[in-house]
Amino acid sequence: MVPILLVLLLAVLLFGVGFAVKALWWIALAVLVIWLLGFVMRGTTAGGGRSRWYRW
Repeated sequence: MVPILLVLLLAVLLFGVGFAVKALWWIALAVLVIWLLGFVMRGTTAGGGRSRWYRW
């Protein structure tokens, strides 16, 4: 009985890790798109100067 429960626990754990990794990939893709849009649009500031759109 214990080995079956361990295998079931391992399957649930691996499923959770796989779901989290897939969600992190989607979040990373969204951040990349937002960063690229900010990088492309940084030249269109109100003052006409070249400034950074982020603060780091």
